[in-house]
Amino acid sequence: MRNPLCCLLAFLFACTALFAQSPVGNWRGAIEIPGQQLAIVVRLTEKGATLSGRIDIPAQGAEDLELSGVECTGRTVRFAIQGVPGAPTFAGELDEHGAVLAGTFTQNGQALTFRLNRDQGEAASVTSFEGFQAWFDESRPMFDVPGCSVAVVKGGELLATFASGERDREGKKPVTADTLFAIGSSTKAFTTLVLATLVAEGSLEWDTPVRRWLPEFALHDAPLSERVTPRDLVTHRSGMPRHDLVWYGATFDRAEMVRRLRYLELNHDLRETWQYNNLMYLTAGHLAERVSGSSWEELVRSRVLARLGMTRSNFAVDWMQRDDDHAVPYRKDGDDVARIAFRDITAIGPAGSINSSAREMARWVALHLQRGEIDGDRVLPIDAVRELHSAHMAMPPRPRSSKDIVDVGYGLGWFVDVYRGNRRIHHGGNIDGFSALVAFFPDAGYGFVVLTNLDATPFAECVVRNLADRALGLPARDWRSEMLQRVEQQDGMEEAGKKGAEQERKKGTEPSHPIAEYAGDYRHEGYGACTVALRDSALHLDVHGIGARLQHWHYDVFRCERSDATPEIEGTKVQFLTDLEGEIDAVRIVLEPAVEPIRFVRQPDARLRDPQFLERFVGDYDLGSMTAVISLQGERLVAVLPGQRFDLEPQRGLVFGLTGAPGYSVRFVEGDGSAITAARFRQPEGVFEAVRKTK
Repeated sequence: MRNPLCCLLAFLFACTALFAQSPVGNWRGAIEIPGQQLAIVVRLTEKGATLSGRIDIPAQGAEDLELSGVECTGRTVRFAIQGVPGAPTFAGELDEHGAVLAGTFTQNGQALTFRLNRDQGEAASVTSFEGFQAWFDESRPMFDVPGCSVAVVKGGELLATFASGERDREGKKPVTADTLFAIGSSTKAFTTLVLATLVAEGSLEWDTPVRRWLPEFALHDAPLSERVTPRDLVTHRSGMPRHDLVWYGATFDRAEMVRRLRYLELNHDLRETWQYNNLMYLTAGHLAERVSGSSWEELVRSRVLARLGMTRSNFAVDWMQRDDDHAVPYRKDGDDVARIAFRDITAIGPAGSINSSAREMARWVALHLQRGEIDGDRVLPIDAVRELHSAHMAMPPRPRSSKDIVDVGYGLGWFVDVYRGNRRIHHGGNIDGFSALVAFFPDAGYGFVVLTNLDATPFAECVVRNLADRALGLPARDWRSEMLQRVEQQDGMEEAGKKGAEQERKKGTEPSHPIAEYAGDYRHEGYGACTVALRDSALHLDVHGIGARLQHWHYDVFRCERSDATPEIEGTKVQFLTDLEGEIDAVRIVLEPAVEPIRFVRQPDARLRDPQFLERFVGDYDLGSMTAVISLQGERLVAVLPGQRFDLEPQRGLVFGLTGAPGYSVRFVEGDGSAITAARFRQPEGVFEAVRKTK
């Protein structure tokens, strides 16, 4: 005989979201199927005198199925799952405390029992957070965090705010719930929501190749480029590792950064593995600009911030600093916490440039907890929100400080995991001097915002765990001690690693060239310019503002020393390369560990394009039985030999390549007083010196 639940289970497997209603609130429990339990979550709401609801079946990946016929008479509660064959109906009785709803589930005439318990979180309120402020004030300095602001959200309401410490230590200015902080990569979810609005209105499609709207889009692998979709861009599965030094500190605009993607090496195939990538989010934001005709900033402002009343939130640190209540950035250096400069990251904005306050970010969390609706304004359809919150890409296992957290995957701008048995959706943010975390529990209806003015701190995660345990009624756990212990272990490992590096150094070696010969301008088509300058008898590296003094390590390999301004590249190896003539012609730098070192090619000395400087090479040169005539045409030298003409391409020093003749070059020779006395024509079979004729 056919199981009357088959139709229901098959339907639930294909669906994705549910609510439900009876005495208003959230309920969790199960239908007792022979040999197993089918877990369900029911959410019942009331508008006016009308009850309604939805139901989730987590085991089937189903959520948001609508309930019909929701009614409550005395303790008796009834409702049915709308649109499912066999009239699946629940009829039960509330216990005397209103904490348990139990009864009979029927479908196609077959009856099964069910039992639902009122969600523990339903009982939580402001009183659940009594004592939190004391824990907060005690814990913050343990993590060396100057200041921190917190918001707690329940459903569509701001339940509580907390603040501790100073937004400006030097000015002794306290943090408030309205203090503006950089939220870093928590911005990514704003970008995906904007994309979702474009998808909802039919202007964009998640799974159509990006090239439909951005025909110039290209990655290092041409065939792969043709397959990349908007969903791939925002789920970190493009096949490209981070390559963050392309944008970090750079002044390229968004269109230029997208153009440079084709020069960045990939290390995986499309959708093969999860690799966090800010450049793909930059591309997603630029895609939204192209599709809509508006800037990313205007899209976020009009489609999100304005509708949520987030009037002080902004997109650039210079805007933030104009606000009277803003935090200043700090970084931990050893045992000290130092104030650092604000960094403008406007160009990479779609990946992380929003600045906001805990109070305004609470509105953002409320929008997600209410599945795309706030104050009666539906910003995004429910199924579109569901897609944002669903995991679309599995992630490699990550080290965890606790087994209580199980990774599910990465959604569209959100991490999805299970925290102590509760589904959690979250995204952190870390940018110069600031760390943030936005997290919410959609089934329990709680959300949290934690903003700090110290970069790379785990304190925000510690705060969220403490708050979640209180809100969800979970057994208290000393997350603080566990995380502090982990920080201490990491610091110890980093220090040991620095000492260990010395063991791999080849002692007693020297550079192959005089130190001044390494100085020059180098270039990579993707990363842009790299400058090596000689200052105070030492080489200094600079990649668009990220730089350090170079310490000779061994042979022609140097190592970046510690820089207070840009500690990001401390320890980075830099290798200088020579051509067949023994000249320094390139430098390789480990800027992206997942691929081969990035190779920057040496650029011609700027003076070799200066007509006034080039005049000194013009003349006739005696080359045995023939004469080589060097002339200046515009800004370029030309060499004419009997029956041959070559444009001279500037290289370095006094060396020029012969255009159209790879492996051939000419080096001009200086005599006393820097006068040019000869030209050496260098070719594979030998070097031929042409003596300059006197006028």
